[in-house]
Amino acid sequence: MSNKAVVSLTTGLEDSERVTVALLMAVAAAEAGRPTMMFLAKEAVRLAVEGVAVGTACDGCPPLADLLHRYATAGGRLLVCPLCLNAKHLQEAALIDGATVGGTVPLWEWIGDEAATTFSY
Repeated sequence: MSNKAVVSLTTGLEDSERVTVALLMAVAAAEAGRPTMMFLAKEAVRLAVEGVAVGTACDGCPPLADLLHRYATAGGRLLVCPLCLNAKHLQEAALIDGATVGGTVPLWEWIGDEAATTFSY
């Protein structure tokens, strides 16, 4: 059985608490040593743009920038939906380090033939 984790996120800063929960799940998986991929679609693609994922969702919540930093430091990867990126007129050059543009085919290739634990937010 694979120990890979996939976290799919479609919500952006319009629901920062949901973003926080998704990031917390991804950080926990990556820091536990699991190969972890976050697939960002719809409004979530904006989170991969430099300077967007800032702020704190709630009293006592960790800052989004800190969560993204921890995720990257633990080896977590961000896969940004190309259709969504284009629909929002965002540029690949503006993405944060560790974020790559790719759709469902690269995600399935990364998962491979093994099972993966998935979370969707």
